[in-house]
Order: sequence, then structure tokens, then C-alpha cells
Amino acid sequence: MDQSQVAALESKHAQLEALIDEEEHRPHPDDIRLHELKKEKLKVKDEMVGH
Repeated sequence: MDQSQVAALESKHAQLEALIDEEEHRPHPDDIRLHELKKEKLKVKDEMVGH
């Protein structure tokens, strides 16, 4: 994995983290959306660590 791929994954990870934070601070968070976002964030992290 080259540096640009790592940077893209890091960017996606940061975007997902921001979306999760935003959703968690809404008056009525969507638990299903939060679950999906967290699952996607873990997948991205696994890609970063695994390669």
C-alpha cells in the first residue's frame, strides 16, 4: 500500500469519526446509522493496519 492509499484511508477514517461524533450529539441519535458508521470505521482501520 502506497502513501496516497494510506492517506485516503486516514481521511475516510477521520470523516467517519466526524459523522459518528455529529450523530452522537444530535438530540435523537439514529442507533442504526451509528452502528453502520462505526462498523465502516472499523473496516477502514483494519485496512490501514492490515496493509
